[in-house]
Amino acid sequence: QLGNPVVNHRAGSYFVIDGQHRIAALKEWLGDGWETQHVQCEVYEGMSEADEAEVFLKRNDALAVQAYPKFRVAVQAGRSDEVDIDKIVRQCGLRVSQEKSNGAVSAVGTLVRVYRRSDPQTLARTLLLIRDAYGDAGLEAIVIDGLGLLCHRYNGDLDDTRLVKRLGDAHAGVNGLLNKAEVLRNQTGNPKAHCVAAAAVEIYNGSRGGKKLPSWWRSGDAE
Repeated sequence: QLGNPVVNHRAGSYFVIDGQHRIAALKEWLGDGWETQHVQCEVYEGMSEADEAEVFLKRNDALAVQAYPKFRVAVQAGRSDEVDIDKIVRQCGLRVSQEKSNGAVSAVGTLVRVYRRSDPQTLARTLLLIRDAYGDAGLEAIVIDGLGLLCHRYNGDLDDTRLVKRLGDAHAGVNGLLNKAEVLRNQTGNPKAHCVAAAAVEIYNGSRGGKKLPSWWRSGDAE
């Protein structure tokens, strides 16, 4: 009833590709001495680590595999988008990790969305703006998504130095941005990420002098 774990025989050892939880359950069920028991597996021979990762992705394509481990496996498999995103994050002085500090970014689904919606440069710019304005506190999915929309739409009209200063100096920091976005969401009914972008525009335009950005709501439909 557990099904057969999938393994790869490489360099004299068997590496589990798919079925780690099933093997853990078998160890519990077998109890002491499980190391001397045998279990039937589906076996590949001589695949590389990248091949193992690719097989995992293909076999789990129709299953609800969590975004973070799937992203890490995709990087291991050498998939171009995920490899490039991981590289961009590291070039920004950050890292893809599920930890909650020290430049860790765990919102891999949002990273992929910003990357594919715009381009690599927009993703890098978004992460740098958040890092410099808010530090670790800003590296949340909704902030990345919202400021990614902002960078995508205004592009050359946006003064990054001014935005970092305005966001960083605003009352309550990233929480102030999110609170303002929540007010806009209640008023307009628009998606939260677009409201984050709109709130950032309001904060950006709040200082005296300098070129103002058009209102988010007046610059065309959300993209």
